[in-house]
Amino acid sequence: MLRVEGITAGYGPVTVLRDLSFQAQPGQVTCIMGRNGAGKSTLMRAIMGLVPVQSGQILLGDAALHTLPAHKVPLHGVAYVPQGRRLFGPLTVAENIDVGLLTRKKGLHRREFVLDLFPRLRERLDQVASTLSGGEQQMLAIARALCLEPQVLLLDEPSEGLQPSMISLIRETVLRLRETGLATLLVEQRVDTVLRIADKVAFMAHGRVEHVAERADLTADSTLFQQFVGV
Repeated sequence: MLRVEGITAGYGPVTVLRDLSFQAQPGQVTCIMGRNGAGKSTLMRAIMGLVPVQSGQILLGDAALHTLPAHKVPLHGVAYVPQGRRLFGPLTVAENIDVGLLTRKKGLHRREFVLDLFPRLRERLDQVASTLSGGEQQMLAIARALCLEPQVLLLDEPSEGLQPSMISLIRETVLRLRETGLATLLVEQRVDTVLRIADKVAFMAHGRVEHVAERADLTADSTLFQQFVGV
């Protein structure tokens, strides 16, 4: 279980996260929602060690992630797909996957797992990543992250800018991964997507998780969506 306990974090003198706490359980999808500037992406970056934690702690089992340099966080089983995907554009699909496998020294079995999840990538192994469509690049970014065989997967707005068919495919993939026991932390602004895949929804405002709701307690017209996400 990923536990974020009372963290304060930011960029230099600018504090973004303020005494923020929440948990992400194995086999569950926890969606993070909030308006622009609420601190959603900064939270993801703090978990990955890319933003220094000034106080509080981030724990995965017995591992204190907040004490680790960023390059060691993935070794403990945390995978991250940021906004913008950040693939190795000049490399092929196969080479991007191989880079993911090297991080925790995973082999052929894991490679086949991610290619079975995304059969379209198997058809494009020799294609340069930068020439893929936006949806295919998002598939590759998720596949590369899954090559770590993570306990926790962080996805920062994976459906942004994609056509409906690709959004549906990514949504189905997240649901399949949930069945494997993976804890997924998903930043998402689409209410319909959240209602279809979330187990819990953590609503952020002003650098804090202000409310956590069970998916079963939410509907499309819930006041929480208007309070924390609506314009």
